[in-house]
Amino acid sequence: MDSMNYRVIKNDENYEAALADAERLVANDPAPGTTEGDQLELLTVLIEDYEKRQFQFDLPDPIQAIEFRMEEQGLRQKDLVPMLGSRSRVSEVLSRKRPLTVAMIRALSLGLGVPADILIGSRTKTPETLGEVAESLEWSRFPVNEMQKRGWFDFVRTSAKRSSEELVQALFSQITNDPAFALYRRKFRGEGLSDDSRYSVLAWTARVLIRAKREAKSESAFKPSAINLDVLRQLVCLSSLEAGPRLAVEFLAKRGIIVIVEPKLPKTMLDGVALLTEKGQAVIGLTLRYDRLDAFWFTLVHEVIHVWRHLSSPDEAFIDRIERTESDDQREKEANRMTREALIPRGIWRRSKAFLSPSREAIEDLAQQLGISPAVVVGRLHFETGNYRTFNDFVGSGSVRKLFAEAVF
Repeated sequence: MDSMNYRVIKNDENYEAALADAERLVANDPAPGTTEGDQLELLTVLIEDYEKRQFQFDLPDPIQAIEFRMEEQGLRQKDLVPMLGSRSRVSEVLSRKRPLTVAMIRALSLGLGVPADILIGSRTKTPETLGEVAESLEWSRFPVNEMQKRGWFDFVRTSAKRSSEELVQALFSQITNDPAFALYRRKFRGEGLSDDSRYSVLAWTARVLIRAKREAKSESAFKPSAINLDVLRQLVCLSSLEAGPRLAVEFLAKRGIIVIVEPKLPKTMLDGVALLTEKGQAVIGLTLRYDRLDAFWFTLVHEVIHVWRHLSSPDEAFIDRIERTESDDQREKEANRMTREALIPRGIWRRSKAFLSPSREAIEDLAQQLGISPAVVVGRLHFETGNYRTFNDFVGSGSVRKLFAEAVF
């Protein structure tokens, strides 16, 4: 591929040539603004454009998708009752006599693992109001005792005993009128989730939004132009510092992204969330489920890329569980690929001794060369090899949570 005349990629041959050119440029690690730096940035855009066009598929029919998952998991109609509310409602949905509501979409997405984008195709009514959603929620299933223990209801100034519904509604009312219920479109990857987990997810994400609202310095909407490849490199280089995670939060705040560290609630396996507030402010929530530097940096950069590349509306949210396996979702694939590239460029990694013949010296040399933490190098090595028992003294276990005193673990 002529490096001086890059064009829109139209076939696999052009695609492979573009990948080869990109790998060559990445290996040179060109500075932003240079000729090679501009070429790499253009190539990245062309490659991503081709991948989006090449892997774009029509969404399947929502009811067929539900029935497929039921057959795959050996479920019967009665097994959908906890998700849809009653046997009659299950029957009406499967016979296409009743459209799916937002609450049903959320429950089926989490319970069956059907992407919400597929289920949304079945909706024929306008989005629900807070009152309509409230009718479908089982308020007693929110982890109210744990929420109360953590002081989430301390703002309720009354001595009268409040019901679970009153307490949780009061919590949600601190966000805005309605959007809290429109944010949970993303499903977890990996292990299936019980229906109970969605209530903890709703509560935790509401808490993240409330804290973000308090910490916001302005009400300005996030501008994607605040993030680029150079900014990502600067962010990753903070990993070389002992206080790097804390400095990363401050670094992102200056670019319009609020980062909130909030321990996960029971029955959830969350690592992070990326979303926009009703006014378009960017928010990242982290649970620090794994108190390790390698996990922190991968999760943070992953969510930053979601904010930068994939969020366009407050009605969307990326709720992630970062695991070893790759997702089938194209946006998750892109976030994973770009995160790995931002942490350690592929061309450099594949030629490094840390990858080819890993040793303590090779890991430290690569970290020094890139200006990053050795924990990031070991995290990549663990992912590539599947062996999570090597060089564990490098990953910084127990060194992240202590930097966030405001989050009680």
